Amino acid sequence: MDEITFNESAELGAIPLKPSYKMIVLRGMVVFPGQTVIFDLGRDKSIVALNKAVENTQEIFLVTQKHQNTNNPAPKDIYRVGCLARIKQITKLPNDSFRVLVAGLRRMEIDSYISITPYFEVALKEFIARPSDQILMEAVRRRLNEQLEKLKKLDHKVPADAMRTLDINDTKTFVGIMGTHLYHDDSEKQKLLETPDEYSQLEDIYAVMMRECEIMALEKKINLKVRENIDKNQREYYLREQIKAIHDELGENGDEQEEYRARAASRKLPEEVQKKVDKELSRMSKMSPTSPEAGVSRTYLDWLLDMPWTEESDDNLDLKRAREILDEDHYGLEKVKERIVEYLAVHQLTANLKGPILCFVGPPGVGKTSVVSSIARAAGRKLVSMSLGGVRDEAEIRGHRRTYIGALPGRIISGMKQAEVVNPVFLLDEIDKMSSDFRGDPASAMLEVLDPNQNNAFKDHYLEVPYDLSKVMFVTTANSLDTIPAPLLDRMEVIELSGYTYEEKLQIAKRYLVPKQLAANGVSEKTVNIADDVLLHIISCYTRESGVRNLEREIGTVIRKIAVKVVESGKDKSQHYDVTESDVKEYLGVPKYRDNLKNETDEAGLATGLAWTSVGGVTLNIEVAIVPDGKGEIMLTGSLGDVMKESCRTALTLVRSRAHEYKIDPDKFTKYDIHIHVPEGATPKDGPSAGITMATAILSALSGRKVNRNVAMTGEVTLRGKVLAIGGLKEKSLAAFRAGVRTLIVPEENRKDAEELPAEVKDNVKILFADTIDSVFASALV
Repeated sequence: MDEITFNESAELGAIPLKPSYKMIVLRGMVVFPGQTVIFDLGRDKSIVALNKAVENTQEIFLVTQKHQNTNNPAPKDIYRVGCLARIKQITKLPNDSFRVLVAGLRRMEIDSYISITPYFEVALKEFIARPSDQILMEAVRRRLNEQLEKLKKLDHKVPADAMRTLDINDTKTFVGIMGTHLYHDDSEKQKLLETPDEYSQLEDIYAVMMRECEIMALEKKINLKVRENIDKNQREYYLREQIKAIHDELGENGDEQEEYRARAASRKLPEEVQKKVDKELSRMSKMSPTSPEAGVSRTYLDWLLDMPWTEESDDNLDLKRAREILDEDHYGLEKVKERIVEYLAVHQLTANLKGPILCFVGPPGVGKTSVVSSIARAAGRKLVSMSLGGVRDEAEIRGHRRTYIGALPGRIISGMKQAEVVNPVFLLDEIDKMSSDFRGDPASAMLEVLDPNQNNAFKDHYLEVPYDLSKVMFVTTANSLDTIPAPLLDRMEVIELSGYTYEEKLQIAKRYLVPKQLAANGVSEKTVNIADDVLLHIISCYTRESGVRNLEREIGTVIRKIAVKVVESGKDKSQHYDVTESDVKEYLGVPKYRDNLKNETDEAGLATGLAWTSVGGVTLNIEVAIVPDGKGEIMLTGSLGDVMKESCRTALTLVRSRAHEYKIDPDKFTKYDIHIHVPEGATPKDGPSAGITMATAILSALSGRKVNRNVAMTGEVTLRGKVLAIGGLKEKSLAAFRAGVRTLIVPEENRKDAEELPAEVKDNVKILFADTIDSVFASALV
């Protein structure tokens, strides 16, 4: 490494101005007068300029380029004000670069460029400095002295040697030291160098010094805070290690809390849950591991850490696939399927489930639960089910408080833990079977669960932290809406699954039930053949239901009988069995029901009504007898409810008011007793749709006119003879069809509902619409 050192010559300020000077352009550095600085040269143009300057004189002009990333600066990229400097030492480095030590002399300004290549050579002119007011200079020096004392107390970047020799009265040296070490940005340094008067320079340094003192004070505060946190963490770590050593000496499991911490760290727990975990671990650390309280804490922590808080499954909302799955799993139910597809489409568009909660209502066996399973499969979600039948304790929904022995979360939280995701399909089965007692009202607790505006912060008594249920797709099922509280029903959209027709049951049996029972009983489909007429025979003579549950049992019985024959024949694969009606009688016994349940003859005082039950529609015979030598009393038998009793009295008054019109002797109302009876007295009966049937039977008995046995009717009646609308028309019409009735009288207001009746009913049953009781009498009486 070569090194050249130059001797000091004339005093710095006494150097005469020369016609031209070699110029070196510095990158990221500003040289001030009175400062001795070291910098490295690597650019060819700068090295040539340095060599030329050494040959002629030891003076060189140093100026800064405007942008550090400019590799080959042109005059437009170079500031005009710089510092004339004297070269004091040159050291050649191994990589062909040079390290130069210079002393700044004075500020100069470029007058013109003499040469640009192969090096910069410029003509300079004196930098014109303005004098400063001495009073202002004294004022700013005092302020600088105060600020300088503050700076010395902080972790400043000014070298200690420079700080010790710093003299504010030596303005040039002071400005050079502060500009070099206090300023960070090259443009700010250049601005300070170009400032023409000393007062403005000192004022600018004072402003920068104040800013730096504030920044360094904040840095010191932050450092102290971070150090305190580090010290606290180290202290906690040390204490935990001590506790761990104590547990090890006592033979206790000291790693248990660390395991819980590790489990919590591996989960993305909400902030409130994390605080609860930390608090419980803190309590647990003060307990003996063998104490009962420690066991309670372990159970609680396990529940918190096993619950899904952020995990969710990916939805598959392909509507075409959803339709295929629904059609594959269920026959018919077109309106139900369309509503489910709409539900999934809205969820796809809105990306949330803040819509109505679906409630499937229908008699047993119509496929409510299996429809929910298909929804889960179509949406690509996990299915969790919860039966609400017989639930009467609010704690079943909200859980028990941890103060109780053996406390556990409610069944909602238990279901979410089972699902392991926050967005399952949650089936609430038999929601109409909930009841209440002194332990609370679970139906009221369900209001929070099923309200989309509240269930994002469901509060279980055991967990004690809010749990988000807003991403859960809740679906409920019920047999009847009568027992569901109105506020709970208001939160759900009811979708009715009414009973199946004979044709629908036949298709369900062929497509689903027979293959299912063959597989369940190990019988090949090629071995057994059950013709359509045989299946219809089983449907009509061995089942009487809206759904297909009993039908599946009967088909299963037939298949099992054949399975016995297959085994007894030595499992001959060539053996084939064609089931006939006589075989059905052998397998299932004599028929349990008759195809035709209508009255065998036209009779006076006997009318056929229709009723809705939780298992579908049924026919209801109304019998009226006139007893002579009476006192005009009315007797009601057959386990009638209050509503039905009122319908009887209303019908009797209506007929009595029209006695003259239908040529009925008025004495029959005062000298005869009237007995109204509904058979099957062991079965309670009630409802508001038997009015016109009661009136028809009473009028028939009093007038002696017979009622057409092929006519069934349903509807309520007023004292003025107006026929009112009823519900459950589909189920009732199916009951009339199964009974062999050929004519069905319904209220005029139900004409709109008749359009949705099964084609099987509309093709075989004549439907008459009545708006007054007179039109009913005209159609029903012979």
